[in-house]
Amino acid sequence: MSAKLNSKTFLFCLTLLISWLGFIPAQSIATDEWEAITVEPSQDKGILDSLSSFGQKLGFGSGNQGPFIPPEQAFILSADVDDAYNLTVRWDITDGYYLYRDKFRFELIDADGISIQAFELPRGEEKHDENFGLMEVFHNEIEAKLPLQRDNTLATDITLQVKYQGCAEAGFCYPPMKQLLTLSLPKAIGPPPARTSNSSFVSAQDRYANNLAQDSLLLSMLSFFGLGLLLTFTPCVLPMIPILSSIIAGQGSNITTRRAFSLSLIYVLAMALTYTIAGVIAALFGSNLQAAFQNPWVLGSFSAVFVVLALSMFGFYELQMPQTIQNKLTSFSNKQRGGSYVGVAVMGLLSALIVGPCIAAPLAGALIYIGQTGDAVLGAAALFSLSMGMGAPLLLIGTSAGKLIPKAGPWMNTIKAIFGVMLIGVAIWMLERIIPAAIGMALWGILLVVCAVYLGAVERLQPEASGWRKLWKGVGIVTLIYGGMLLIGAASGSKDPLQPLISTCQGDDCGQTTQQHSLAFKQIKGMKGLQQELQLAAAQNKTAMLDFYADWCISCVEMEKKTFSDTGVQAALADTILLQADVTLNDAQDKELLETFGLFGPPSILFFDQSGQELSKFRLMGFLDADGFKTHIAAAQTL
Repeated sequence: MSAKLNSKTFLFCLTLLISWLGFIPAQSIATDEWEAITVEPSQDKGILDSLSSFGQKLGFGSGNQGPFIPPEQAFILSADVDDAYNLTVRWDITDGYYLYRDKFRFELIDADGISIQAFELPRGEEKHDENFGLMEVFHNEIEAKLPLQRDNTLATDITLQVKYQGCAEAGFCYPPMKQLLTLSLPKAIGPPPARTSNSSFVSAQDRYANNLAQDSLLLSMLSFFGLGLLLTFTPCVLPMIPILSSIIAGQGSNITTRRAFSLSLIYVLAMALTYTIAGVIAALFGSNLQAAFQNPWVLGSFSAVFVVLALSMFGFYELQMPQTIQNKLTSFSNKQRGGSYVGVAVMGLLSALIVGPCIAAPLAGALIYIGQTGDAVLGAAALFSLSMGMGAPLLLIGTSAGKLIPKAGPWMNTIKAIFGVMLIGVAIWMLERIIPAAIGMALWGILLVVCAVYLGAVERLQPEASGWRKLWKGVGIVTLIYGGMLLIGAASGSKDPLQPLISTCQGDDCGQTTQQHSLAFKQIKGMKGLQQELQLAAAQNKTAMLDFYADWCISCVEMEKKTFSDTGVQAALADTILLQADVTLNDAQDKELLETFGLFGPPSILFFDQSGQELSKFRLMGFLDADGFKTHIAAAQTL
């Protein structure tokens, strides 16, 4: 009995030595990790059974299928960067092997400002393991999605440390394994995907971005062209109608329909190309060219150009000015109003950059797609189609103006005067972004009073006056009265041209009346100011809403007048902390705040939960009416 035992022990030890020298990779069983494959003898097993079991774990004994493969072949590890905020780690598991679900560990090495957030693994298969008991394991393949928290939004390289452990079905367990993977993260120009809700809610801009990723190029261009048509008569595009019409009218009575079409096409193409280039730059580099042009010098200069154009249409350049000044004004006016195609193209370019810096959901969707995928070609095609959709009615109006303009006679002077008034109106509309509201109202009042004088409001009608003459005098009187109301309202501190006399109330009632018509926002400045307010909101266990506003943002003013004034909207936000970031100046703090959240400009509205985390799935870009906004709030508050 003793001889047999010694013989078997000797053979087993010889087998162990051979397997150690020839078949087991040295790195798979380190000395300090020997306990990972050590099996304690059970009470119901003898020494030979225990040794036999131990041998099976090393690849020998009953059921042995040959040498075990190295761990890097048994568990093929790879990792991908899905986007700026997400990693995917994947194992392809060889047949006959498996990985333990509870042995995965992930850590970033030397990644300042970047960390791994809580993640979830899929459910594994239950298996009774001889070493660990009942465990969950993975066969064939396993993917781990790792969301990132990023304070550092710059493009950077990171090192991901991955720990895991697996076994072979034949009875051999590898010791815990560790690998280092180097990955390159792109610049984080968009928000991290929302992880706080399982809701199927998808914001409008995200829906448009997803459509770009899924649809064909032709379908995407057609859909964005249609969306551009819907945006035509928004406040951001409407001012371009008098600009283009004045270019056509400035050509005089000899303009042909063909030339009117050519000038309109040049204007629209220049506008569309500028929108496209500016959009791609904003998406790729986070620099909004349109916002950069919203400063007093640029707006003031462009408004002056419109005034110069308007005065030329009124015929003021025929006054006896010094010949040198008159020639320069006439030459400048002729060039810019369309005397050359280059002048028209310049006007289209400037109109895109200065007149309409609005963010709408389709535009935001295209910018998000470019920023997240880097596919500037498809994104630019969508932006160009959107711009051409916005410009299609302008093309129709410009061509029609060339056909409808009278060929000769005093009517031509009247038409030019009308467009001159419209150009001055555009100049005032632009100046309102940089001047106090009362001064803007006063300018509108002055313009209307002067127009009323030209309409004959203060002239006596002759008994033989025609019906048309009486009609124009009546229009002039109404214009004079409204212009006077604007001047009175401006002098009394009113800010709303549609309700110029509302501020004539006195005392506390006036302030209460104003408060009822708008939300009471608390102003914040920069990321530091936002974080302080979010901490205060979290301490009160309240949600928060952040509104990005700018004086030059027409849609922001529209939101205040049509959406935030709604009593239903105010009731829905009664328990929400209301914050507002005024980014009119577009200074360093404003840019940092916008870039932190991957925003391209106002109007943008963000929602935060009780812990101060953004519900990025519910962020809103562009104008939304009161009913749509109440629905949006209700969806965000169901969390």
